[in-house]
Amino acid sequence: MASTFELYPAIDLRGGRVVRLEQGDFDRETAFSDDPSAVAAGFADRGARWLHVVDLDGARQGAPAHGDVIRRMVAALTPAVHIEIAGGLRSLAAIDEALATGADRVVIGTAALADPSLAGAAIAIHGPERLAVALDVRDGLAVGEGWRQGAPGIRPDEAIRRLADEGVTTFEVTAIDRDGLLGGPDLGLLGELVDLGWGDIVASGGVASVDDIIALRRLNCVGAIVGRALYDGSLDLGAALAAATEPLT
Repeated sequence: MASTFELYPAIDLRGGRVVRLEQGDFDRETAFSDDPSAVAAGFADRGARWLHVVDLDGARQGAPAHGDVIRRMVAALTPAVHIEIAGGLRSLAAIDEALATGADRVVIGTAALADPSLAGAAIAIHGPERLAVALDVRDGLAVGEGWRQGAPGIRPDEAIRRLADEGVTTFEVTAIDRDGLLGGPDLGLLGELVDLGWGDIVASGGVASVDDIIALRRLNCVGAIVGRALYDGSLDLGAALAAATEPLT
């Protein structure tokens, strides 16, 4: 079993609001709040140790779009809460700027798949603990621009091999077909990638229950990103945090 398992409540930003998408589709959006800072503070008050903050507009346009919102969030909550930032980070300059906010980690995806050496260069500057790579998997392939149907991709194991060679040690894996649907994570995919032994795997997509969290811990995933289930109330954050930390029987 992984020695530690972290739960990452997700805060996805679009147009200044907190939203969730279904299967990464921008046309299937549900808005949950107009106050991202209040959402972040609420998660922190209920015991979250990490937050996973995604700039969806930044991801779509290829450059950060919610910098001011994220900076305020980081300033208010760190160091008590660790924050990782994702979305639109496609250059060393963008990565440097995101980390300069005081965030603990950045997550890059599309750019890392297109050019694994970008991840290597960032790790050479900041260290492996401050960078993770997101792998969005659709139809058996890790794809860049995961919201876009028909985006090119490669096998997830090959993507992990290439990126591990650049020094990446943490991979956040989303099964796009399950994302936002509360149907449970893709345990088969995640188990295969954990078994490669080429890096730590954080699960994303479909995590909806305490049982899901326990199953991911048994797979030796090191964490889970949870979104819609926390927003619609089907998963209580306190119960999820307990499932993430209590000894397994």
